[in-house]
Amino acid sequence: MKPVTAFLQFRETDWLCKTADSLRKSKVVESLVIVGKEDPRGTGCCSDTRFLKSASIASTAAVRQMADLTDTEYILVYIKPFPLQLSRFALQRMMQVCSDTEAGMVYSDYFENKEGKLTPHPVIDYQEGSLRDDFNFGSVMLWKTAAFREACLGMDQDYSYAGLYDLRLRVSEKHRLIRIPEMLYTEVEQDIRLSGEKQFDYVDPRNREVQIEMEAACTSHLKRIKGWLAPEFREVSFDAEKFPIEASVIIPVRNRVKTIGDAISSVLSQETDFKFNLIVVDNHSTDGTTERIREFTAKDDRIVHVVPESLDLGIGGCWNEGLFHERCGKFAV
Repeated sequence: MKPVTAFLQFRETDWLCKTADSLRKSKVVESLVIVGKEDPRGTGCCSDTRFLKSASIASTAAVRQMADLTDTEYILVYIKPFPLQLSRFALQRMMQVCSDTEAGMVYSDYFENKEGKLTPHPVIDYQEGSLRDDFNFGSVMLWKTAAFREACLGMDQDYSYAGLYDLRLRVSEKHRLIRIPEMLYTEVEQDIRLSGEKQFDYVDPRNREVQIEMEAACTSHLKRIKGWLAPEFREVSFDAEKFPIEASVIIPVRNRVKTIGDAISSVLSQETDFKFNLIVVDNHSTDGTTERIREFTAKDDRIVHVVPESLDLGIGGCWNEGLFHERCGKFAV
């Protein structure tokens, strides 16, 4: 028997066929299992595969079924539906590292095919405290079946979206998750947004249910490893100190001559029933930002223009300059 059972997410038949062909050529895959809402078999290229019916490859139900359907030493999970191209001997290398390190799961660096351009995409090492649900393992993960099943046996919650996340956290409690610093495959990148746009996905109302599940899985993990802190807070007395005003808006800035004026105008246009000011921490701008701020301070005494003495401050240091300024209000925004 060959050592790997591979689970593939289905979206389009052509993509699935290309991925299946790449896995077959590895010569180490015993069984291919398609995961999806509809069974695509019978289209020609995938007649030799099995099918796992599931709305999501990341659900707890799907993860448990993966364990039940596997009788090989390793489980490969490919979490993207797009074409995958394995490098030669990629799976052999992953199995070798998994065995030598006694890891519960291994993952690797990879090449990214974005709009026809191939670029290397190194990932980072997993370590204790790597809790992000969107930690980038790449799209190919090779699990030790024994560790995979052990984690499934402990699952006491059924998640629609956080099953794989729950699996990874549980495996990490007893086994190492090892990164292989080698480019072992090429994946197609379909999300071509800038990283600055992607980072706010979690506030999209459509992702609310997903985030609730991720938080629940993470909280359970922290409780199991004795890392959870109960939400116990001391009472805060808002009258313990006297402040010159109720609230301050703090803007750290450096070299934003084209936008600082709009930012200042936006703050000053706010209508409130309490006094507030604006503290602009100007981190030694050289493009005319300083002069632009002075134009506003000459007209409105609610603006506090602060230029730090230090020349080595980042955005956090500038924020602290405003927070600890004598004219900062009771609340800082």
